[in-house]
Amino acid sequence: MGNGLCASKADVVDFTPVHESFFPMYVVKVSDFLEMEGVPEPHSVLLSGGLLHQWSPGMFVLFVSHQWLGATHPDPHGQQAAILRHTLHGIISGSLHVEEDLISMPMGKEMSPQTRKQIASGYLFLDWFAIPQITARQAGVNEDVTRTDAALAVKSIPSYVELCNLFVALVPELLHTDTKVLCNYTSWLSRGWCRAEWWCHLLSNKADSSVIVVYSPREAEFMFPLNWQQHLVREGNFTVESDRETVVKLGEVALDSKIQHLAAAGPLSLYRYYLAHRPKLLGQQKQTFEVDDLLEMFRYESLQDAVNDESSVNALLCAIFAGDVRMVKLLVEHKADVNRRLMGLNSLGYSDTQTMLMAAIKSHQDPEMLSALIELRADVQATTRVGLGCAYLVRAPGQLKVLIEAKADLHTSHLPMGLSPLCGAAVWSCPETVAEMLHARCDPNPKPTGAGYFPLHAVALLSRGRACAVDVARVLLEGRADPNARSLPESKLLFAARLAGMYSKIFGFASCSIATKTLASLPGLTPLGAAALVGDDALCRTYLGYGAENIANDRGDLPEDLALANAHDRLLPMLSTFAV
Repeated sequence: MGNGLCASKADVVDFTPVHESFFPMYVVKVSDFLEMEGVPEPHSVLLSGGLLHQWSPGMFVLFVSHQWLGATHPDPHGQQAAILRHTLHGIISGSLHVEEDLISMPMGKEMSPQTRKQIASGYLFLDWFAIPQITARQAGVNEDVTRTDAALAVKSIPSYVELCNLFVALVPELLHTDTKVLCNYTSWLSRGWCRAEWWCHLLSNKADSSVIVVYSPREAEFMFPLNWQQHLVREGNFTVESDRETVVKLGEVALDSKIQHLAAAGPLSLYRYYLAHRPKLLGQQKQTFEVDDLLEMFRYESLQDAVNDESSVNALLCAIFAGDVRMVKLLVEHKADVNRRLMGLNSLGYSDTQTMLMAAIKSHQDPEMLSALIELRADVQATTRVGLGCAYLVRAPGQLKVLIEAKADLHTSHLPMGLSPLCGAAVWSCPETVAEMLHARCDPNPKPTGAGYFPLHAVALLSRGRACAVDVARVLLEGRADPNARSLPESKLLFAARLAGMYSKIFGFASCSIATKTLASLPGLTPLGAAALVGDDALCRTYLGYGAENIANDRGDLPEDLALANAHDRLLPMLSTFAV
């Protein structure tokens, strides 16, 4: 959300905090952390060793959000800490590329040299270092005092998030030592407290509110903007259920503060965007407007002014995002353009040239909204500049039913990307929607064109963080998707893949960005190779269980080679076991 990491920014976080701090914020110098080894020491040990510093204005701080890998220690074997050290070394040296996610490309966003320098001389916040722990017993320390300090520090976490310059989600795929459950990006996204942390960051009034996701020592990217909007705090998982309402309130305070700030300082387009989304983001009933309410809340002088608005978030788009079907009809009846193309909303997850109908689909609007737009003559066959249609973006079975009734094209792959609608459903929708598309005779093995990959590839490459990815893959496989289909990019995409391959030969495949490695690997890539490239243990097992073979891509990379290139070493025993 914001491209501040691409450009020079001041060292100081310059804004008015929203959340109150009840305990000092303790941070560790990045340079000191890079010298540490093994299992991370607790707050008390670092404090007595002089390694903790109280936050003060002017510090450049990274907030590190992560899942605990043990019941009484966050990182019992030091695995997360080791990965974080490798990642920071790579960022500081410039050997690790931090770019936008594959879905958002090409927006040209990447970490600037100045930000890398600021990180090198900066500090980091990690809960185990910053918060007193009663589980880490220290002679002569009153446990009641420690417990009180710990509670105050935990209560202050939203404030700590606000004071940090960068937010890092440390989400490598690792086993919890007690439960033996895999902890990864998907599980991190599901946790209510983790959602609250990144919401407080994203909704802060800082110049840059990007989130950096670290999958492995060789994979880091900016979070896809729609991810946070589709993971509501209210719907997160809480170990202590009584925390839910408290944390939901934190999210509400952060969102309302954001809206108030934008109302005063602008830009007006973002103010309208967040205001229209407020009920949905807070898990509340959608809001309907009278004309006067719409004009006052969204700052229009007259109904005609609203109808004629050509800004990036105009009145019709506000009504769509708010889910107000009646207002949508009224605006279109007064000549609002129902087929207007979106522009300028890439940083919010809506690509240029997508349509109003596509925005309704992507924002999970009810079938009633889609039906209304189509009745108002929204073009159900429209495609974007990269060749994606409405069916590619479908989110739910009810939406799909409306599109089928409107005779939307469920089968054609349009250039330049050449991805079938089923590819999109495999990434964005649920297993039930994918099953309905297969029932509608969508081909799980379409003729390759453009990017040249298939729905099973898409599940692996573009579904990171989706809890239903394996279930979607199983539906496709039961529908006779080929687990050994090889990607066959054509034309411009083949040229881009060859360029990426040449670049990787010169600079080393393992040291390339996620996008470059993916493009270079694409010719001849199998679904198993794609799952290995992104380090998805569950998908690899699923594909192998349905007969995936150990096939190299056109570069000669076997799935285990691709896993190793991205430091997903834990997959090697499984992949080598199935090697022929």
